[in-house]
Amino acid sequence: MQLARFPRVRLGHLPTPLEPMPRLSKALGGPELWIKRDDCTGLATGGNKTRKLEFLMAEAQAQGADIVITQGATQSNHARQTAAAAARLGMDCHVLLEDRVQTEDREYYYNGNVLLDRLHGATVQAYPAGLDMNAQAVVVGEQFRKQGRKPYVIPGGGSNATGALGYVLCVQEMAQQALDKHLAFDQMVMATGSAGTQAGLAVGLKLSNSDMGLLGISVRMPKAQQEANVLRLAQATAAKLGQPDLMQAEDIVANSDYVGSGYGKPTPDGLEAIELFARHEGILLDPVYSGKGAAGLIDLIRKGHFSRDQRIVFLHTGGAIALFGYSSAFAYGRDVIAPATVA
Repeated sequence: MQLARFPRVRLGHLPTPLEPMPRLSKALGGPELWIKRDDCTGLATGGNKTRKLEFLMAEAQAQGADIVITQGATQSNHARQTAAAAARLGMDCHVLLEDRVQTEDREYYYNGNVLLDRLHGATVQAYPAGLDMNAQAVVVGEQFRKQGRKPYVIPGGGSNATGALGYVLCVQEMAQQALDKHLAFDQMVMATGSAGTQAGLAVGLKLSNSDMGLLGISVRMPKAQQEANVLRLAQATAAKLGQPDLMQAEDIVANSDYVGSGYGKPTPDGLEAIELFARHEGILLDPVYSGKGAAGLIDLIRKGHFSRDQRIVFLHTGGAIALFGYSSAFAYGRDVIAPATVA
């Protein structure tokens, strides 16, 4: 794949674990479920953006950048990991946060990822919903350039052909793990949003001639638009690797049945999935990405989409730190737990 010719800085705890989920498999009545733990990449509580940032931040360094600019929704996992990567590499970081969810819950705006953005030293700029945020990031980058800075602009989610290389490499990593464990997987299921993770995986699978299926559970866009976005980025990634004709429309499959009322808005099925993973496997998901991805996986299992003898791997994209911005979505109450009286 010639990935070695692209600059890369090591930021993640790789390889991430590939683990069975026997209790969840039993609770759902099959198939055999496994999980690829990209919530364990280690950078500022981990997540899938770390793999992308290994290539993106290396490119920023190669260009002599002294500040990185990126954008995302208020509780952006990508913004948090970018801020951490910049801190680790001695760069400044400026993040543009779009009020995409528009909630009255004040914790959403100050806790979770937003708290960590600031803790890592990023400067934060708030924007209303509905703007072209990647275009806004470019404008801000030019403003910094006029001030004598050397900006490097990263698109939302780190989702461009450079960032997607991280998930081309992930396919190689997982193939070695599966070989070591004498495993063959029939299907990978994952949450898909800004398209970079699914695009990179699709390219990696195609280049390796893998027969494992790849299903993206969309967290924002309708099916046709999501598949078009992933395909466009997959084709750009393949072209970057010298294979411009590699990817075709049939290589990309997305399901948009689990978005609910909109991006970042918790769904009953998503909240159930979070509880099922937490209570059967001790694994934390988030309401925005992995929770909705898992909701799709669980519902498809219940509907018989997968046979009992199949082996399915769920890619955990991370993001559990956002739970602290969504505590009101869980009806657990706020009763104070009083200490026991000592006689």
